[in-house]
Amino acid sequence: MFKVFKLYPKLCLLGIAAISLLIGLVRYWHWDDRLLFLWQEQGVSLQQQADSVWLPGYRAVIQAKPLAGLQESETSGLSWSPLSNTLFTVTGKIPKLVELSLDGDVLRVVELRGFSDPEGVEVLSDGRIAIIDERRSQLTAFYLPLDAEFIDGDALPAIHLGFSDAGNKGFEGIAWDARNQRMLLAKERSPFGLFSLPFPELEEGAVPAIQSLQELSSNQIFMRDFSSLTIDQRTGHLLVLSDESRMLLELDELGNPVSFISLAMGFNGLARSINQAEGVAMDGQGTIYIVSEPNLFYVFKKAASEQKTAEQ
Repeated sequence: MFKVFKLYPKLCLLGIAAISLLIGLVRYWHWDDRLLFLWQEQGVSLQQQADSVWLPGYRAVIQAKPLAGLQESETSGLSWSPLSNTLFTVTGKIPKLVELSLDGDVLRVVELRGFSDPEGVEVLSDGRIAIIDERRSQLTAFYLPLDAEFIDGDALPAIHLGFSDAGNKGFEGIAWDARNQRMLLAKERSPFGLFSLPFPELEEGAVPAIQSLQELSSNQIFMRDFSSLTIDQRTGHLLVLSDESRMLLELDELGNPVSFISLAMGFNGLARSINQAEGVAMDGQGTIYIVSEPNLFYVFKKAASEQKTAEQ
């Protein structure tokens, strides 16, 4: 080895540098964690798969469908409403609340006044819509009238979430945990984190204390950032979306990873990679919906054989 180094010092140094770079990339992108978890998934029984969402069983059935009329907008966040059986997303560049059909057709657009940078949206059990304003680090909830043309955020009570200096690295993901009557929140990065918030009845002028935020364990999550959250109300499992990692990860109620899918080209039926995935939602049938910037829409469903196995 030393003899080779003496004969070809520059080549050896180049080789060492290349190996170091490769190791750095593997750790940076968590490829080692993914491979280990992928290997562990092979040992999951059919019963365990049936008791979870089990993301490997999903395939893309709608891909990169443009959201009509939102060409200059940047969609972020996504939520399914069990009351209307429709989806809601928000746009940050020009603040709007957008209602979508389950096929990705734009049904209506509501102007969001008094919002700086809406990034996350969630429909609660009682029909209220909760929106996270990332730059203001606050959460607002309201009932949306059927004929509403705009919502005035300045006239609504808000919960201040803290991390006010996070800027564009603050809270983005939001999910309603109906079983435990709480909100789950995701801070995007630097550092990322998962939090729970018992959601109170907001009265006009009320400002609940930010101390009620409780941080949840996220040490086992092999992602680089958090973009969006949704909960499977059937199992109580949490789905975590990562833009930078191009991944959707399933966590059980204790925060342990259960399954994942890559959002890269060639995986789970994707003809092209999903770039800048910013919102994820799941409906009552287990169908998964994703929106990506600037305004693209995706639907994932379980293959018929996988669905039949889960129901047995």
